[in-house]
Amino acid sequence: MTTTLPSPSAAPLVLGIESSCDETGVAIVRGQELLSNAVASSVEEHARFGGVIPEIASRAHLEAMVPMIEKACDDAGVGLGELDAIAVTSGPGLAGALLVGVAAAKSLSLALDLPLYGINHLVAHVGVDVLEHGELPEPMCALLVSGGHSNLLLVRDISSDVISLGQTVDDAAGEAYDKVARLLGLPYPGGPHIDAIAKEGNPQAIAFPRGLTSGRDMQNHRYDFSFSGLKTAVARWVEACSAAGREVPVADVAASFQDAVVDVLTRKAVLACREHDAKDLLIGGGVAANSRLREYAQRRCDEAGIRLRVPRPGLCTDNGAMVAALGSQLIMRGRAPSALDLATDSSMPLEVVQA
Repeated sequence: MTTTLPSPSAAPLVLGIESSCDETGVAIVRGQELLSNAVASSVEEHARFGGVIPEIASRAHLEAMVPMIEKACDDAGVGLGELDAIAVTSGPGLAGALLVGVAAAKSLSLALDLPLYGINHLVAHVGVDVLEHGELPEPMCALLVSGGHSNLLLVRDISSDVISLGQTVDDAAGEAYDKVARLLGLPYPGGPHIDAIAKEGNPQAIAFPRGLTSGRDMQNHRYDFSFSGLKTAVARWVEACSAAGREVPVADVAASFQDAVVDVLTRKAVLACREHDAKDLLIGGGVAANSRLREYAQRRCDEAGIRLRVPRPGLCTDNGAMVAALGSQLIMRGRAPSALDLATDSSMPLEVVQA
């Protein structure tokens, strides 16, 4: 098969496919312009289990993939024959879920004789901001916060030079939100529900711990995160309150827990910017929609003279737009496509921008 590569100087028309977890996302981007963004979520099918079930997610992707491709094309007013390239998340993520998306992308690539770009899901959370705020400043730091990931990155070149500064050593922030929500009797996913009820509580009511912020921890885990101890502290506090016959003040617990999370996230992110001479901080991932995180980040960035970039909530959660946007950036920077025998990698390292 001879594939004609799009011109790096042109604004390529790219279809992006995202299937790393429980959202089936398909979007079409022209250069840095979002034309459509179709998303089907299976979150309700996982809610009764209190977390994502890989088999259910994979089956949901199989059922939603073709309808989402059709919807993305219809919404954009674009036919498959007009596309310049296909981009797809090839890792990290759930193995079975990734396979569905990559198989669909390979099928389109073969059938349409189009170049294929295997994309790193986490780096795509950074790349999506070109659709919101234009060209990415480089170097910049990025804080990625979701149910499965809490990472700090130094981005020198979105297409080829991304460095991992730190990550979670146990529970990711979003995972901690889900577990604490369960403790407080709140629905899954926990993030939006804790964020909402925390507005009614006092964030200084309970002094919950800030993980990996002591002197020795800052030497050995300067940019790393840990939320397992915080989750355990919340569980013990709630248990002690109940054992004493007192009603658990859910709003205060939620507010105090949330402040402990966002305090550590933003403190380390701003520190990374200062120590790596980055004048811009981007926050991405599903937890980036959290109102308290945005508030803390804006205040601390303003104090430090750092410009804050946060995509709108619809672009923070998993979606095809972020995959198509990063694919477009790779093309416009002259990166060669991935091989057609592209494999999935459920633990793809951050430094691998393109598979």
